[in-house]
Amino acid sequence: MGDFYQNGIVTTLHNLRTRSLEEMERELISFSQVRPMSLVLPCLYSELQGPAMDSILAELCQVPYLSEIIIGLDRANEAEYRHAREFFASLPQPNVRVLWNDGPRMRAIHERLEQQNLAPTELGKGRNVWYCMGYMLASGRGEAIGLHDCDIVTYDRSLLARLLYPIANPNFNYEYAKGYYARIGSDKIRGRVTRLLVTPLIRALKKVIGHSEWLDYLDSFRYPLAGEFAMRRDVVTDMRIPSDWGLEVGLLLEIKRNFANNRICQVDIADNYDHKHQDLSAESADQGLSKMSIDICKSIFRKLATNGAVFTPEIIRSLKATYFRIALDFVETYRNDALMNGLEFDVHEEEASVEMFARNIMAAGNHFLDNPMDTPFVPSWNRVISAEPGILGDLRIAADEDHAQYA
Repeated sequence: MGDFYQNGIVTTLHNLRTRSLEEMERELISFSQVRPMSLVLPCLYSELQGPAMDSILAELCQVPYLSEIIIGLDRANEAEYRHAREFFASLPQPNVRVLWNDGPRMRAIHERLEQQNLAPTELGKGRNVWYCMGYMLASGRGEAIGLHDCDIVTYDRSLLARLLYPIANPNFNYEYAKGYYARIGSDKIRGRVTRLLVTPLIRALKKVIGHSEWLDYLDSFRYPLAGEFAMRRDVVTDMRIPSDWGLEVGLLLEIKRNFANNRICQVDIADNYDHKHQDLSAESADQGLSKMSIDICKSIFRKLATNGAVFTPEIIRSLKATYFRIALDFVETYRNDALMNGLEFDVHEEEASVEMFARNIMAAGNHFLDNPMDTPFVPSWNRVISAEPGILGDLRIAADEDHAQYA
């Protein structure tokens, strides 16, 4: 049973257990007549052999209200693309496309955009999502778009129903919905980057640089790094998606730039959520949670700076020290929470994470100060369409021709 408390400056939609999934799906079917729904699945080929995809596929085969499913397939050769086509062939939705991002047609689209500095500069989820959104705009089928990851080992279709409901319901005025959930797995509290980096960093920033509506906004989200979100179609055209690990938090800040708080909500989508866990990778700033933490910090610093915050070497050092104390206090808080609920808790592991995150706050701050004009955002589709008016049609043709050729 979720609580009904409203914290922060965005609406929280709870799971109060008052209705069945079947009833919610009946409503979503009726909503789909007015507001057709699309689902985007950014996927690595390796995830097709992972522990999650078989059950995700089985659940999606039972979803009755989707007009379109777009699977963005990364790191796949031709044989693997053919296998992915076969894997997803059982989906009964009327329009299913697997975008072969590494195929010659999609590479040609990418190279064309590269010539005008309009293409994503980094491989990864941000690039994958950006091309999927482009195809969604080109197809014109979806008015409400949901996105979730492909490594959720606890997936069931109620997650998707609850994620899309606030955006699909024509009586609601939300433009963007962020999913949230408790991260408990293998009898442990998960979600270290949210618990031990993002939240204490936001609290430290409030102390060091002072009050900011942007910080209040970020602090309102119960799980700001969740990979699950939904949005209206019109959100996509003017949205700049970060191309690095700062995708989720950068996207939240981009939504804040474009929409009033009352058009944004967060929604409880799962009681039990577990997925692939990243290694800490404390020895390498280019891998795992270490790289993720640096990219997230840079994304936050950039957005605050564009809204008037001033960063200096002294402020970065003060921020690191303030963060460190707050984060260690959080370790004790989560330890007590874990013990009360009979969960395992490794204090050494948690404090080692805090120490690495503190170092990476300094690294991200120094990088930001040395590269103040660094802009890892992929251009909005509005800008791309302005420079290349026929690009969406060509993107759709590329994906559809792949679909026909490799059937």
